[in-house]
Amino acid sequence: MAKLSRHEKRERRHKRIRKKLQGTQERPRLCVYRSLKAFYAQIIEDRDGNSHTIVSASSIDPEFAQLTGKRSGKSVEDVRKVAEILVKKAMEKGINKVVFDRGGFLYHGKIKAFADKCRELGLEF
Repeated sequence: MAKLSRHEKRERRHKRIRKKLQGTQERPRLCVYRSLKAFYAQIIEDRDGNSHTIVSASSIDPEFAQLTGKRSGKSVEDVRKVAEILVKKAMEKGINKVVFDRGGFLYHGKIKAFADKCRELGLEF
């Protein structure tokens, strides 16, 4: 059997996790994705096989650029700023409880920093 790449392993983990996680109207799913150049997060409501994004934030949004003066962000501090933007938008929509979907990424570094900042700002996992 061929050795799997890091990306293929993450994809398998992500599929396994998504089988168990389901965003409801009361507790939508907070999904994160990180690339080498940016960090993305969105709150998604899964309903009857259809999913729609309620709130989103990323390190390439104009809002992030206004807050930090950067056009994109990939550091842990930038990820914390994305968390601030997302939580602010979520609170405006009345969302304070979510299910955390780490997207198959290991829970450390940027993913952990994002989750900790969201909890600190009042989002309940």
